[in-house]
Amino acid sequence: MATNIDKALYQQPAGIDALAQDEEAIEIEIVDPEEVNIAIGDMEISIGEGDDDTFSDNLADEVSESALQSMASELCSDIDNDKNSRKDWEKAYTEGLKLLGLQMEERTEPWNGASGVFHPMITEAVVRFQAETITETFPAGGPVRTKIIGKETPEKKEAAARVQDDMNYQLTEKMVEFRPEHERMLWSLPATGSAFKKVYYDPNLGRQVSIFIPAEDIVLPYGTTEMDTCYRITHVMRKTKNEILKLQQAGFYRDIDLSEPDKSISDIQKAKDKETGFSDLNDERYTLYECHVDLDLKGFEDEDEDDEPTGIMLPYVVTLIKGTNDVLAIRRNWNEDDPLKLKRQHFVHYQYIPGFGAYGFGLFHLIGGFAKSATSLMRQLIDAGTLANLPGGLKTRGLRIKGDDTPIAPGEFRDVDVGSGTIRDNILPLPYKEPSQTLYTLLQNIVEEGRRFAATADMKVSDMSGNAPVGTTLALLERQLKVMTAVQARVHFALKQELGLLKNIIRDYSDTDYLYEPEGTKGPRAKQSDYNHVDVIPVSDPNAATMSQRVVQYQAVIQMAQMAPDIYDLPQLHRSMLEVLGIKNAAKLVPLEEDQKPTDPVSENQNVLKGKPLKAFMYQDHQSHIQVHMMLLQDPIIQQFIGQNPRAPAIQAALTAHVAEHVGYMMRQKIEQQLGMPLPPEDEKLPPNVEIALSGMMAQAAQQVLMQDQAKAAQMQAQQQAQDPVVQMQLQELQIKQGELELKKQKLMMDAAAASDKQELEEQKVSGQLQLESMRVGAQIKESQAKQQFEQERAGVQLGAEIAKNQKQMDLQARTTALQQSSRNQPKTEPKS
Repeated sequence: MATNIDKALYQQPAGIDALAQDEEAIEIEIVDPEEVNIAIGDMEISIGEGDDDTFSDNLADEVSESALQSMASELCSDIDNDKNSRKDWEKAYTEGLKLLGLQMEERTEPWNGASGVFHPMITEAVVRFQAETITETFPAGGPVRTKIIGKETPEKKEAAARVQDDMNYQLTEKMVEFRPEHERMLWSLPATGSAFKKVYYDPNLGRQVSIFIPAEDIVLPYGTTEMDTCYRITHVMRKTKNEILKLQQAGFYRDIDLSEPDKSISDIQKAKDKETGFSDLNDERYTLYECHVDLDLKGFEDEDEDDEPTGIMLPYVVTLIKGTNDVLAIRRNWNEDDPLKLKRQHFVHYQYIPGFGAYGFGLFHLIGGFAKSATSLMRQLIDAGTLANLPGGLKTRGLRIKGDDTPIAPGEFRDVDVGSGTIRDNILPLPYKEPSQTLYTLLQNIVEEGRRFAATADMKVSDMSGNAPVGTTLALLERQLKVMTAVQARVHFALKQELGLLKNIIRDYSDTDYLYEPEGTKGPRAKQSDYNHVDVIPVSDPNAATMSQRVVQYQAVIQMAQMAPDIYDLPQLHRSMLEVLGIKNAAKLVPLEEDQKPTDPVSENQNVLKGKPLKAFMYQDHQSHIQVHMMLLQDPIIQQFIGQNPRAPAIQAALTAHVAEHVGYMMRQKIEQQLGMPLPPEDEKLPPNVEIALSGMMAQAAQQVLMQDQAKAAQMQAQQQAQDPVVQMQLQELQIKQGELELKKQKLMMDAAAASDKQELEEQKVSGQLQLESMRVGAQIKESQAKQQFEQERAGVQLGAEIAKNQKQMDLQARTTALQQSSRNQPKTEPKS
């Protein structure tokens, strides 16, 4: 077995092995020799012709040849009429090209070697516009930034970042023609007033392209003012035979035999070739007409709900060869899922100054007269200086000068043969004047007016005071750059449309999901759904044409901020100023709160001592953060060192504000706990009804939080008071008094028990006597006991013990008295004898 197999140059992407290990069965079904179906699990791949009538088919293959020739003849006739309607526009275009002065002119009138200089008024304006606009619209990082559609979420922010990176990569790395084509467009736009870009998917390159189309190659019908509603747009294309064969092989064009190309060339192209020094000696390209036109194509008519033709013309793209009228392709020009069948737009129209018709006004139209007059005056001044320095004149026939056909060089003397008289009498110089000061002044005025009108005049800085307020400087800049700012805004709007078309093509040809994540990169490339969440816009600012204008605007804001610094976000203002100036690493020079990442409270204390911004996050342990920060504020040793720092007030203010931020988040968490649900995000805009309902719930939750916090505060206050030394001494005295009272109570109880025992013994002693007298004195005793019991209940519980003691004593005394009385009343009996 051979083993000399070369290894791959690049490592396979991570995740491919997992896809290869899938054990799904592969089923191959051959429907016919031209169609094969391959089934892999749930995925099915069809190879072959498939359906005979798909939406993107070339309809020219299904239309008869006679119908194609008739349609092509009508289209060519309409295109010729469109060209004839703009003859005067083409003439002004051709004359304007001569004013650029790109080709040196050798003049023979009024003499050989006369001045052929052109005043560079228009060329200067064009070069300036191109240089200023390309730096604004296409910076080094790419021309695209994204704007999130709808509510901002972390997922949408990540998708926006992926789309921005992906599109900037596509425009700066893969689409190598995008910047050169954009610069060519910026050169043609100010001169001619209109320039076009065409955005489409190129099957030969397998990607999207955006090419520049000169205004003369877009033919619009008379009366058109807007491309979106134009019923016929013709793009004059030039392709080589090989390019057409490639498209025929790919099935994009109809497979027909190609005849010899048409060699005709337009007047505008001739003028361009003359100015640039080129000629079309070996131009073997075919001229194609790509017509974006509305047609009622037979066999493909628009139908109503009852499948009856409506007669409404639908948008198609018809491509034919000029001269032979051979139709190469007819394709539908609307989206398949569009019920309205609206025309798809592939062109973007850039306008310098919108005019009366479809084409805009450029410098050829606006200052062409100024440039022509300035050129004439310059030539007159130069010719006058030439004649004044090398004057001519008349001489007699008898005067002979050796080498009289060449000018006399400095320091040269020549021999002269004089017929009669002196040399002076034989020579009469013509009275040539020096260059006229009047002509020079007139030239200056014309040039100044032309430059001012073209918005390319330099501002006279010397005329402005160095102490002038920024507002005055800004007003002068606005007045000077107002015209150019409007032009830049139009370029910004058109570029936004172009980027939108590119975004749609990139989205349609992007993967629907991430099959795997490449190794060693920031993340996967944007998938198809990411483009649905964002809108792409240019990085240029339509409100400021130049960097100086933006700098002066920020200077005005900084001056206003100095008068009321408390209401301005100064770090954000200075960060934006650095970004406008193009300073790298502006985030490191001026850090902002939103740049901060969650850190522990000790690190936050260190950062605030260094003067770095602090930021609290919702999910942090706010109670712990507050305790650590309060330690820094209350620690006397640390406060002693901070007090020696000149920035001590700023440090304390920043830390206090940060603590307040934690307190706010902690209150938010408590209310969420009471509600049992999370609150809406801080920056979310709530509908009025939701805000009202949520406010009522928050009020109830806040009341409950308040009651809980009050109870906790009271408990803490009691604990703090208990730790007070004075209160502790009072508590100790109270405990001592309570002990003394307890001892007295125990003594009383012991005395009462001893007395009770003594009484019990005495009662036992006289119990026998009481039994004898009980029957007699029972009634009396019961009555006395009832009376005593009534007195005991009346006295109360506190004197119970004393009442019981007295009762017993009274009982004993009563018994004794009764015994004594009974003994007195009992007669003495003498013993019987």
